[in-house]
Amino acid sequence: MTHPTQHATTRRTLLRTGAAAGAAAALGAAGVFTAGTAVAAGTSSPAGTAGGTAGGTAGLPYPPAVVDTSHCTAEVAELLRGFFAAKSRHDVPRVMSYFSRANTVYIDANLGTALMSWQQVNDLFTAYFPKVPATALSYPVRIVGDMRSAAVEFVDTPPFFGAELRALSPIVFDGQGKITRWVDYWDGRGALTPPTVIGGAYPTDFKDSEQNAHPAVVEAARALQAAFAAGDAAAAVGLMSADVVIEDLSAHTRVCGRLQAQRYYARALGRLPYGIGAAVLHTEGGRRGGGYEWSAAPGAAPLRRGHTCIELDNAGKVSRLTVIYDANQLSYPAYQSQVGLAAEAPLS
Repeated sequence: MTHPTQHATTRRTLLRTGAAAGAAAALGAAGVFTAGTAVAAGTSSPAGTAGGTAGGTAGLPYPPAVVDTSHCTAEVAELLRGFFAAKSRHDVPRVMSYFSRANTVYIDANLGTALMSWQQVNDLFTAYFPKVPATALSYPVRIVGDMRSAAVEFVDTPPFFGAELRALSPIVFDGQGKITRWVDYWDGRGALTPPTVIGGAYPTDFKDSEQNAHPAVVEAARALQAAFAAGDAAAAVGLMSADVVIEDLSAHTRVCGRLQAQRYYARALGRLPYGIGAAVLHTEGGRRGGGYEWSAAPGAAPLRRGHTCIELDNAGKVSRLTVIYDANQLSYPAYQSQVGLAAEAPLS
């Protein structure tokens, strides 16, 4: 059995070798693959061609009812269900049919690795997918956005990389419904993986200029983050619905309702990675929500970036906010402090 701490090592080696070499042959020579069972049953035809439905969802290898699609369009829900079905079947041609051949970038923000072309991503998947066990699944649990861009919360089960990975990723589509930009954000501490050393090799170009978001989500994201950056809990909560749900996936925190939210942010904004001094870098999503990537507050160094998903109600208020970042970049005392921020003050 693969030890959980090998998860990031395997993923890190895989992605960095792929980014540096840009070829499947180099990945094999690097020895990053282990013997696995045969590829899961499924077709190898591209999305929208013979061998499956247009979205590739026939006979899903994961339970479709698990996906929350309450804040996305039917079109993007179908597309991403098909994408993850193909990924769970380890069907490289179908997976790659969802990406733009002319303009694709895939980045792991946790590990600081970047694949800057369709060919690099294809080479990586072509080499790796046939080597993983047939039991390795990847499936979405929530999709927020539309065919401009979206945020997707998803799970890679342990057979993929040796431990469970739960990510919250922004995706950008072009005018033909092809993926042009995908950035994975996940918490290494929650996945029990060694921390990434953030240094000079960390990417400086995340293609943040490639944005295609609805004005409503852009306005909401920028107003919300401006309030966070100013340390203004009242202004932040004023942008939220009465029954807002706030989740910090990295600090294992859940706060419900505006009253609790204002008390929480009054305590926390000076110490949260997305609080005072943080700034919006990139937005994604549709009229009902999406998300935004942010530069971390100075006090969170060496953490560089994080991602926040926001859902919007009919009045444009934030009804759910979910944030993720790599808590491995915080010292253990700082991490414990983040978790403790959700505790209410004594009444006396």
